[in-house]
Amino acid sequence: MPHLIDKDLTRQVMEGDRAALAQVLVAEQTRLFNTVLRMLNRRDDAEEVTQEAMLKIVQHIDDFRGRSCLATWMTRIAMNLAISFLRKRRNHPVVSLDQADGRFEAASSALLRNRLEDSREPPPGYRVQQEETARLLQGALENLEDDLRAVVVLRDVQDLDYQQIAEVLGVPVGTVKSRLFRARLALRQWLADFTEDSPPPLSPPPSSPPSPPSPPSSPRAPAPF
Repeated sequence: MPHLIDKDLTRQVMEGDRAALAQVLVAEQTRLFNTVLRMLNRRDDAEEVTQEAMLKIVQHIDDFRGRSCLATWMTRIAMNLAISFLRKRRNHPVVSLDQADGRFEAASSALLRNRLEDSREPPPGYRVQQEETARLLQGALENLEDDLRAVVVLRDVQDLDYQQIAEVLGVPVGTVKSRLFRARLALRQWLADFTEDSPPPLSPPPSSPPSPPSPPSSPRAPAPF
């Protein structure tokens, strides 16, 4: 989730300190890029939109009044640009949420974060399965309506709370909860259609496999890392 930018630094930015603003932009650029990348799933497009967001932040910094935290305000600008970009680019049908089967429960946000962000070194056999699952999840995200994709990225990837998401998207908290429920239901339906014969594992493997037992007559060798 976006870290809380230091209050003194935020005050300096609001007072027109351009050096403080540059410091904030450097600190937040990677996070904003990752948010936009999850929305667009194309690095070149994400770089373009992130640069546009950074420019817009600089141009409109005087409009920031401190009613939300600075990081949330910056995220709102980047997310709005990403959604606008998607709407211009989109040329394929979206998932029909009216056809989502109620027998599927909402997918776990922890599962989605693990699939999209897990950086541990998995066993070789799991890596292929993990990459395939991540590909399916990204494909499912791309087939969501833009507004639904936004709440999933902000909640399950960026780990924002409902109030922060509401501030970023400019909608009531109740709308955020409703969109998130519908998005997760549609994701679960989409994944079920593509993984019916071999569903993805519901939990990641242990961080390292247990060492095989050593013969009683010899001391146990340390497990390799």
